[in-house]
Amino acid sequence: MAVTDATLARARIPFDRSIALRHPAIFQRRVSPLLLRLALLAVFVGLFVCAIYRLDLSVVRTLQGFGALVHFVSLMLPPSASTWGKFLVYLHALGETIAIAFLGTLIAAVIAMPCGFLASRNVMPIGVLRFFTRRVSDVVRGVDQLIWALIWVGIVGLGPMAGVLAVATSDFGTFVKIFSEAIETADRRPVEGIMSSGGDKLEVIRFGIVPQVLPVLAGQVLYLFESNTRSSTIIGIVGAGGIGLHLSEQIRTLEWQHVSLLIIMILVAVALTDAVASRLRRSIAGRAGELATTR
Repeated sequence: MAVTDATLARARIPFDRSIALRHPAIFQRRVSPLLLRLALLAVFVGLFVCAIYRLDLSVVRTLQGFGALVHFVSLMLPPSASTWGKFLVYLHALGETIAIAFLGTLIAAVIAMPCGFLASRNVMPIGVLRFFTRRVSDVVRGVDQLIWALIWVGIVGLGPMAGVLAVATSDFGTFVKIFSEAIETADRRPVEGIMSSGGDKLEVIRFGIVPQVLPVLAGQVLYLFESNTRSSTIIGIVGAGGIGLHLSEQIRTLEWQHVSLLIIMILVAVALTDAVASRLRRSIAGRAGELATTR
């Protein structure tokens, strides 16, 4: 705590300037926490006002847009009987979307697993290799999934293959970061026990680290699979396969009742995927808790 002249005066202790000169860090004046909070608040308010002004955000225009939204909804609902004639076509495209999300997430997780160990400080002692792995994952993660879809469409052409590669590439960077952080937070006691009994590095990873982090990694994979089920719809709009292509075509031709059927199918698929993945996550977490208790 800083010592001031007022403090010494209240304590009736004679103040020696030479002491303050010898220990300037102790006697320096501190900025009031209240002034610091007020300054940060002023900066945030200024940024908020500047963003509203520069981006031309208008409450009036937003409220006027709700009228157009109601008009579009009235055109979309309810879906007419003619729209159900393409239900099987749309259902096949929806299954393709789910398959894209599943394969892309699985491929990314399999490739990212060893890279996660290479990026972990408690596993990889070579700093250059660890740094290189982390920076590569940062670069891959920094590019949005939709951009990767456009890139892969240009490389391999239109279709679900581009969608699978886009999901796998985007998730690879995310998985490397998540996996490495989970590995670095693993408990050291099992690792030290295996090392003290003569285990080598591979045995430490196999029996000391993997059993601890596997439930966490599985839960993260399931979560990203849920997210990819939604995002695979978007990448389909740029030609990467799935139901997004049909959705884009129906919006472009103003077939709003077909659009409503597609949106309902997507919402049902996302809800079912979320329910199944959430149940699997709870099951994995419960089993991991039982194993930790038995130990």
